[in-house]
Amino acid sequence: MLGLLIAVLLGAFVLGGVARGLGLQGDQQGAADLAALAGARAMHGAYGGLFEPAVVAGRPNPAHVERAAYLHRGREAALATARRNGASSVEVAFPDGRTFAPVRIRVTVRDPVTVEAARVAAGAQAEAELAPPQMLSLGGPPGAGEYRGPFATRQGKRMRPDVAAAYDRMAAAARRAGHRLIVTSAFRGNAEQAALFARRPDPKWVARPGTSLHRLGTELDLGPPSAYGWLAANSRRFHFVKRYSWEPWHFGYALNAGTRSVGYGGAGSSGSRRAASGVPNYVPARFRPALRRAAQRYSISAALLAAQIQAESNFNPYARSPAGAQGIAQFMPGTARAYGLRNPFDPEAAIHAQARLMRDLLRQFGSVPLALAAYNAGPAPVQRCGCIPPYPETRGYVARILGLLGGAGVIPAGGGLEVRLVR
Repeated sequence: MLGLLIAVLLGAFVLGGVARGLGLQGDQQGAADLAALAGARAMHGAYGGLFEPAVVAGRPNPAHVERAAYLHRGREAALATARRNGASSVEVAFPDGRTFAPVRIRVTVRDPVTVEAARVAAGAQAEAELAPPQMLSLGGPPGAGEYRGPFATRQGKRMRPDVAAAYDRMAAAARRAGHRLIVTSAFRGNAEQAALFARRPDPKWVARPGTSLHRLGTELDLGPPSAYGWLAANSRRFHFVKRYSWEPWHFGYALNAGTRSVGYGGAGSSGSRRAASGVPNYVPARFRPALRRAAQRYSISAALLAAQIQAESNFNPYARSPAGAQGIAQFMPGTARAYGLRNPFDPEAAIHAQARLMRDLLRQFGSVPLALAAYNAGPAPVQRCGCIPPYPETRGYVARILGLLGGAGVIPAGGGLEVRLVR
């Protein structure tokens, strides 16, 4: 009996030591999490400065942030936060640190844990990122792009006049096929969307305020259900596309979607950040004419095309990626063939094909961030989730382009990114 009691006491003693060790390891994870978030917040605060010109009117621009200074801010904030939370052996790394605008920070805590006089190797790791807001899948940055032009009304619902004209043609064809279309919803401003979301706060079915495509005046919710099959088979004849596989009633007008109509590619700011032509000043002179022509032909912002090329190849017409992408716009061979691009190393032809592909992706997804994600990762994963897929490369790609668009004055500085703990 005494032996059993001693064994129980020893077991409790050992378990207590293990529990304390586990508690210390949990403290390390907490320190790593907080440090990664603090570093990412410091990067977020400086992110817009990466895209400011270093010199304005011959003088240093105080708003400009050098890349090394940007990373230093993130590292120092992460180290200070980790140490305030009891960590002493701390490593900070930037997984995408070789890019022109890193958006990820990783913090590793390697403090050993003492369990009953024995020092046990332990550690914790956390990673945070600057990412496009989760619901950018359903539109542009919050509040951007709400349609402010004239309206036409059909069945008491407001929509853009060109959308109304296309709807009339589609409704007439539907009547000849025995279907009388009903417009259940069309344009919805941000205030109306906020009320809807408050009643049903499920982003799969009701977009968050400021992110719904309905705010663009291009979207129609149609009925009756008996017409869904006809609409799915015939809507494209009238330039309407079914936006989401799970919403058989939701159709968006896709003809010449254009970046301006979805909240990107407005007039921008004046001054040295953006050339009067709409082509950003960082674009090499030899590529400016091709960008202007492609932007005009396909109704795509020249600033967006330029930001893509900067992120894809840094304007190197001979660039090759390890995955096999080629040229200034980094076309994979299969995509190049599909778009008739015989030589992806011909920069003018590649820019033309890039703009055409972005036009098609905008027609499919109705969102600049989603179209960018599809350009990088392919349309299939974007279509499956209706979002920017959780691939670090793709999320960083979209974030960097949004940052460049912010620097060009097309959207708010910094690209409207948010800080998120990813692991």
